[in-house]
Amino acid sequence: MLVVSDRADAGALERARLAGAKAVHVDPALYGSREDHDRALLDVLRAEAIDLVCLAGFMRILTPSIVRAFEGRMLNVHPSLLPSFPGANAPRDALAWGAKVSGVTVHFVDEEVDHGPILMQEAVPMLEGDDEASLHARIQAVEHRLFPQAARLVLEGRVTVEGRRVRVARPAEGKEHG
Repeated sequence: MLVVSDRADAGALERARLAGAKAVHVDPALYGSREDHDRALLDVLRAEAIDLVCLAGFMRILTPSIVRAFEGRMLNVHPSLLPSFPGANAPRDALAWGAKVSGVTVHFVDEEVDHGPILMQEAVPMLEGDDEASLHARIQAVEHRLFPQAARLVLEGRVTVEGRRVRVARPAEGKEHG
């Protein structure tokens, strides 16, 4: 297991170290362009023979070269029910629109922002009196449960992607459901 962050102060790096996992900071400031940074990131991932990339709290838009290198093997977790409220401010946007429900989406990463085929989603109700912090806290609780489940499905080889449709094979039967 490898945890990589573009921020030296990311709590995930310290949690990874405490759990005995390798933790690496790939500092964007050390590179002249996004492409250079992503090449360095790709070098780190390849050196560790990473099978699946899981983006959580990674707020950088990746270049097509790294996305293509991990096509079908890169997941993102997003704090809304995509395709509603893509982008960096999903809980704030949902509140501003007066939405009645928000949620969590785990999707495969493609070359567009918050666009790839959807693997899992779960609704999170918006409550009277919610502000951005309270809504985001409830969303994160679901993210912390859903994202590991999604990663496990991919690593177990139970997921197939056909265009925008993602199918998950049932564990015992080998049958698929979507």
